Amino acid sequence: MEASRTYKSLKRGLRVIEAVVDLGGSATFSIIARKTGLPRSTAHHLLRALVEFGYVIQDVETRHYTISHKLFRLTGRTWTKEQLAAIAMPFLEELSRRTGEGTSLAVLRDGIVTIIAKREPDGPVRVAQEVGAVRPIHCTAVGKALAAWLPARELDGIIGRTVFAPHTSKTITSPDTFRRELTCVRETGIAIDNEEHIKGIRCVAASVRDHSGAVRAALCVIGPKANLPPRRLGKIRQALTSVAAELSERLGYGAAEQIEY
Repeated sequence: MEASRTYKSLKRGLRVIEAVVDLGGSATFSIIARKTGLPRSTAHHLLRALVEFGYVIQDVETRHYTISHKLFRLTGRTWTKEQLAAIAMPFLEELSRRTGEGTSLAVLRDGIVTIIAKREPDGPVRVAQEVGAVRPIHCTAVGKALAAWLPARELDGIIGRTVFAPHTSKTITSPDTFRRELTCVRETGIAIDNEEHIKGIRCVAASVRDHSGAVRAALCVIGPKANLPPRRLGKIRQALTSVAAELSERLGYGAAEQIEY
């Protein structure tokens, strides 16, 4: 009888996890209960247990349940772009609130830098960003923040395929200069686009790591150069690196796994 109850509870718990995954990795309690077909009280107890064991996280503001880094660590899989974007939105909003500027998150897949999430500033002056837009790797802050930590062979391949086309008079146009720039990024922890991609626009970016320690994304602050003068970069950098560290922690970076038997 005890074995039968254990089997039933385990089956229901796995059904809840599968439901959250099927729902894109994030969902409300009501939707999860409806998706699993479980009684609401049962679904609630199972979700509480999964949160306690660290397999599911509940957002304190939205109350959504999301799959935690623990499952990705165990399975060796990673987040989809859509899942990363959903996880990152509260962090983008916080960074925009702290800096007063636009923010975005970019990833590097198959050598291509793509914006997957953004947050526009509240003020009247803003820089247009489009989710899904592709960015050059050699002259954008997000591109540099993603490239700086690549394995040598992968970086060599990307540089070999990159056309170092000038977008402005400040664009990096040689592989050697780009490599030196990436050394600076590794030393300082931030990447800067000083009107290299678009004249009049400055960006500052920091790397975001996941549970494996690998750089998974780049978090960026972007604005007109008048809004990001050199004297503000210290404050921008402080907010950026702080929020990037928080997002990295949310993705499991530095988490100590403890398994109890």
